[in-house]
Amino acid sequence: MEKEINCKLKIENLNVFYAQEQALKNINMEIDCRKITALIGPSGCGKSTFLRSLNRMNDEIREARVKGRVILDDEDIYENGYNVVELRKKVGMVFQQPNPFPKSIYDNVAYGPRIHGIKEKNRLDDIVKESLKAAALWEEVNDRLNQSALDLSGGQQQRLCIARAIAVKPNVILLDEPASALDPQATAKIEDLLTELKENYTIIIVTHNMQQAARISDSTAFFWLGNLVEYGPTEEIFERPKNQRTEDYITGRFG
Repeated sequence: MEKEINCKLKIENLNVFYAQEQALKNINMEIDCRKITALIGPSGCGKSTFLRSLNRMNDEIREARVKGRVILDDEDIYENGYNVVELRKKVGMVFQQPNPFPKSIYDNVAYGPRIHGIKEKNRLDDIVKESLKAAALWEEVNDRLNQSALDLSGGQQQRLCIARAIAVKPNVILLDEPASALDPQATAKIEDLLTELKENYTIIIVTHNMQQAARISDSTAFFWLGNLVEYGPTEEIFERPKNQRTEDYITGRFG
């Protein structure tokens, strides 16, 4: 699934508040293109809040406030007037629990392209096939595209959600613990899929699984109590962390 990627993602002094509680504190980092970046840290440390900040999902929370800048393709996504619909086309999201729509497999994948104005059946057919192939699902479902997506296994549903996300050709894919509800075999398929997809997409994944982060990511960011403690190449973070707290978390002393 060849596509030209144009992703420069830079986070500057990002702070997120839920009412009076500060969930993220002055986060500064640059996300590498066509790489997998893993976000690790104990529960409640700000990983998912940070992930949702990258496509303004926190806008949906009434008491959430965001200060700082997230620069995507040289534009601040928090500038007044920024088109959030277009943002979510550029930055797709896959959640912890597979959440296919109660529609057919075909209609799940075609949903996004239809929303963005593609109506011709031939084009939709091509997009559905291309997206399912990219999500390593086509061979398993090509003879039952009109069946309900809810009939698929959990692992298949999650790959369908990935196919749905990439059907609108985003630059960035955000994944919030996408394999935590899956068995080891389905998890391995998701990991293999993400490794293939990074050839065409920038991937940012929240995971509690240290082994998973070490296996599939190129860079790792360690969050703790709303702070970005350490960020760098995964091998360095896991084998030669600069911060004692990072080492303590990775080696299981807390978390």
